[in-house]
Amino acid sequence: MRRNFWTGSVLKPALWAVFILTMALAAPMPASAQQAAPADEAALLQQLQGGPVTGRVSIPDAKSAVLIQPQGREWRDTLNGPVKSAGGWLLVLTVVGLAVFLAVRGRIKVEHGLSGRTMERFSGTERFAHWLTAICFIVLGLSGLNLSFGRSLIMPLIGPEAFASLTQFGKLAHNFLSFPFVLGVLLMAVLWIRHNIFNAVDIEWLRQGGGLLRKGVHPPAGKFNGGQKVLFWLVVLGTIALAVSGYILMFPFYVTDIAGMQTAQIVHAVAGMVMVAVILGHIYIGTVGMEGAFDAMGSGQVDVNWAREHHSLWVRDAQARGGGDD
Repeated sequence: MRRNFWTGSVLKPALWAVFILTMALAAPMPASAQQAAPADEAALLQQLQGGPVTGRVSIPDAKSAVLIQPQGREWRDTLNGPVKSAGGWLLVLTVVGLAVFLAVRGRIKVEHGLSGRTMERFSGTERFAHWLTAICFIVLGLSGLNLSFGRSLIMPLIGPEAFASLTQFGKLAHNFLSFPFVLGVLLMAVLWIRHNIFNAVDIEWLRQGGGLLRKGVHPPAGKFNGGQKVLFWLVVLGTIALAVSGYILMFPFYVTDIAGMQTAQIVHAVAGMVMVAVILGHIYIGTVGMEGAFDAMGSGQVDVNWAREHHSLWVRDAQARGGGDD
């Protein structure tokens, strides 16, 4: 009698082995094995809340082992949320406020008229330091604002390709012009810091609003009035914040970790937008806001009547030293 192939002595043991293996795989896992996966998930969630999830790498750069950095989401949401929103509103309200002030107050005229006689307000070295700083800051400010708002405001107007080229050029200009900008502020600090120490005269000047709010009011002031001294220290302190945070970003991970880099990015953005708002006010008062003010940094010579109305103590001291009007 012929043997059945499937129940033969050759395949029957193999079939039983396959059957037993299949049943073993299909059987419920032990309780300890079932709990292993949830325990691992709980450990992963706990690690995500406490810090970055890291792996193992064989190269010296340990930062490359970071797989997940949860704080990065908080940083991005902060930068693109409240920082960007508050900064944008600050700039818009600054421009609107200056426009309203000009419409209500008008241009601040020299009340006694220009005399036609001038006296030196700033030397060539002082004007060089000012314009070096000013030109660099304009490029730095525009390129920085482009990084924050350009994608939504400029790219729809010029297209993605042109925007990419503009942004790349702006990034290079931003990095390289930061050095002469800091040099210019340092030079101005050396030249003017002794003239920008606050005193009782400045407190009175600030109390009276510098004569900017009411016609016929001209509180006395030295070479720099109270408002200019506030501007001076805002620029110096703002530049320190911008330079430190900016160079941390320009040379990443030399002095800090990823958390420090994220903090530096937020500090740089906040300081930059505040500085732009402050300088907008400075540009306004030095151009359309006040008659004769631009001459101080243009030619370095100002009208004597202008000087007497806005810097009477400085005029008195200059004339006492023999540096009166020409």
